[in-house]
Amino acid sequence: MEQCVINAKTRSVAGKAAAKKIRATGNIPAVAYNEKGESVMLEISAAEFSKVWRSITKTTLINLKIDGQDNKAYIADTEYDIKTDKNLHADFHIVSGNKPITAVLKIRLEGNPAGVLKGGFMVKHVPDVKIKALPDDMPAFISANVSGLEIGGKLAIKDLNLGDKVTVLSNPESLIVTIAPPKR
Repeated sequence: MEQCVINAKTRSVAGKAAAKKIRATGNIPAVAYNEKGESVMLEISAAEFSKVWRSITKTTLINLKIDGQDNKAYIADTEYDIKTDKNLHADFHIVSGNKPITAVLKIRLEGNPAGVLKGGFMVKHVPDVKIKALPDDMPAFISANVSGLEIGGKLAIKDLNLGDKVTVLSNPESLIVTIAPPKR
């Protein structure tokens, strides 16, 4: 997946009046925080942000260009107005790339279990997994193929193939899915 870019420029004014003026120009106010907790106030294009925000996950690294300077960042949070279908504010978390981060990701189940096709029932247990990795190695999502599970089959967190650069912090014995026999 190509890296998404959001162009930003620093701003010095804060407050509701300043935010209204920024929004009137088609931009939105934003704040970027670094790993030390320091912040910088930004102004970004509302259309550019919305396009990126709708197409990524919470662990997708983006290129936040602040006054032309590249920064690896995550979209940490956004204030969204459901009535107008517009983003009102955005928060970014800038990362250095050499400090591991922790995230909880939902597990996407793919395929139809063979046991379900034979009358069994798929029972879902753990919906997500807690992992730790460097920002460049953090997966955007986690998927688990359940198509090979027969009746009585189990899929645990330890069965996920996340690679050697990702550390699983959840209990590896926790079950994600089991295939129960048909009810008689």
